Amino acid sequence: MNSGVQQKGVNTDMKNMTLANIAVACGGTYYGTEVDKEKVIAGAVIDNRLIEKDYLFIAIKGARVDGHSFIPAAFEAGALAVLSEHELENPAGPYILVESCETAMKKIAKFYRKSLDIKVVGITGSVGKTSTKEMIASVLSQKYNVHKTEGNFNNEIGLPLTIFKIRKEHEVAVLEMGISDFGEMHRLAEMANPDVCVITNIGLCHLENLIDRDGILRAKTESFEHLKENGIAVLNGDDDKLCTKTMVNGRPAVFYGLGKDSKATDVGSEETLCAEKGIYATDVEAIGLTGTKAVIHVTADDGEESTFEVEIPIAGEHNVYNALAAVGVARELGLTMEEMKRGIESVQTIGGRSNLIHRNGMTIIDDCYNANPVSMKAAIDVLAKADGRKIAVLGDMGELGLDERKLHFAVGEHFVQKGIDMLCCTGELSTEIVNGAVSVSPDTQVHYYETKEELIKALKEVCKEGDTILVKASHFMNFQEIVKVL
Repeated sequence: MNSGVQQKGVNTDMKNMTLANIAVACGGTYYGTEVDKEKVIAGAVIDNRLIEKDYLFIAIKGARVDGHSFIPAAFEAGALAVLSEHELENPAGPYILVESCETAMKKIAKFYRKSLDIKVVGITGSVGKTSTKEMIASVLSQKYNVHKTEGNFNNEIGLPLTIFKIRKEHEVAVLEMGISDFGEMHRLAEMANPDVCVITNIGLCHLENLIDRDGILRAKTESFEHLKENGIAVLNGDDDKLCTKTMVNGRPAVFYGLGKDSKATDVGSEETLCAEKGIYATDVEAIGLTGTKAVIHVTADDGEESTFEVEIPIAGEHNVYNALAAVGVARELGLTMEEMKRGIESVQTIGGRSNLIHRNGMTIIDDCYNANPVSMKAAIDVLAKADGRKIAVLGDMGELGLDERKLHFAVGEHFVQKGIDMLCCTGELSTEIVNGAVSVSPDTQVHYYETKEELIKALKEVCKEGDTILVKASHFMNFQEIVKVL
């Protein structure tokens, strides 16, 4: 069973997490009785509403709310202790004084992870982190009790909170790690200390800070610095940047991709970079919007190759890559082919990521959690496989740096090449999606709306039974409102 979320009301202590050890781990000063000092916390949270008996409350200062104001409420709710940046007058229980609660939380998470006898899979990449995490967790749960990142808890606040939910019954943790700047991955991987590092791809995102794909590669591969001794990197062998990382910390990387030979080429030369793939797919066949068939090839350590046929219950070639990454991890953790196949075929979509919704005779592809040029084009490719009239509802993509308009324009060009019936856009940058589409085919049915409200009103009138409608934009566009209306 996959037990990604600790059940409310279950009070299982956290290994080695006495208040004494926590104070040492984060370099804080303990205030309280000697008896309480040796007590073990049952959990750790930054939201006082989530406090249960014997939890540690971490008083984080947010942009709008200072957690220190909730310290009395935390003790009332049953907290064993609190982490505070201020000395407390007459507290209702013990506390640990630190310079920064956020920094202390990361140190505590690092200490707790190192005390656990558990395999950790760390996942990063420009596109597909969450769907790959779901695929890997689904596969590994066929053999192990798996804990996984929930929601978007993949940053420097979310990752430690995810680690704090690991309990003694968990055998594997699948942790998503998301970044937007240099140094962040170093800090995330230091906490996660993964046994397996998965990188899905090096795409065009967070360019405001990381500048270009070489910068993204450097930032993502900071994860290797904290890969455990004898740890393994599982990498997309069809990515022209990742396929150059043939050795990671003295060990050969495990590459996966479509076809036996790498699709990546060294830009600027005629030489083809051939990452030797230990896992690859052939005979890839789309089954409309319901999924994708493929034959997966797996090479054992002795060089013997085995294959199995699989039906991935999510459409899109990119989901074949997600399945291959999961097989790469599963091979390292000793799963059988049957377990791999069962795990892939039982994976489920989550809201906002290629999630199919059937309402009023229409099919809505809810893919509005986030967007970048690679994922936007992949979603359009999925829409192209639908029956009936096809409508793309697209919005702005964020954090693309100086080339943001050019990258939106390219999405419009791609849209026309896929033969979609109608394009509906809103957003300042999405004017370039429209321009790109019209530049290729002036007769393309394109509609631009100044506001999201105008777009929603038009969709109510235009959309009808039998339509398939893709809804996609970056998270800040809040296109979930459109999905709800449809």
